[in-house]
Amino acid sequence: MRQDQGRHFNGLMIIQAVNWYLRYCLSYRDIEELFLKRGINTDHSTLNHWVLRYAPLLEKRLRSYRKPHCGEVRIDETYIKVKGQWKYLYRATDKNGTAIDFLLTAKRNIKAAQRFFIKAFKEEGLFAPTHIGTDKALPFPKTIQTMKNEHILANHCVHETRKSLQQGIENDHFRLKRGIPRNGCFQSFHTARKTLKGYEAILWIKKGLGFKGKWTINEQIKLIQSIFGLNNNIPV
Repeated sequence: MRQDQGRHFNGLMIIQAVNWYLRYCLSYRDIEELFLKRGINTDHSTLNHWVLRYAPLLEKRLRSYRKPHCGEVRIDETYIKVKGQWKYLYRATDKNGTAIDFLLTAKRNIKAAQRFFIKAFKEEGLFAPTHIGTDKALPFPKTIQTMKNEHILANHCVHETRKSLQQGIENDHFRLKRGIPRNGCFQSFHTARKTLKGYEAILWIKKGLGFKGKWTINEQIKLIQSIFGLNNNIPV
């Protein structure tokens, strides 16, 4: 990771700020104050720039660390407020909570659902699901049938709409979104899309990405460092 556009902040400091923002319920001004207490003078707008630049990069590089899901998939959408209007975040996990994929869309319809299914199970699919659980929203049955017709899903893939199947992914929505209210709402779709990639990436890391053994905050930070080519420890 090179120095950020000629600024005097090093890579460790930048990634520390990005990790703090995405992991904890801190505003940009909170992080600005934390750095100031350490004798480091930065600005909340600079911190915002770092998050928008490096959060998507973290998510992109983490994709290669994801493990295949178990085959039984849960798909649901949750609401995200952007510029005062509700938008829709499609998300998929397996029955064990393993992350599969996500997609922020402006609308909740068949076209949006199809885009998500293609992203999750064709472009970057891990294994084809054998079972898909959803709520009873109208776009899902038609979308799943279309995906079968286009051979993105297998014909034997079972679609279920039992509410009990959705409890796990609904809880996962809460884990993702609990830091978002501090923002009130995102100011643009572009900002929301980039920042949400970072929130999802940190949640993937917290879940362990299939790593065995001890998985403390220190191990998680070491992984983030290695992704950006940083070898020194970042204080948490």
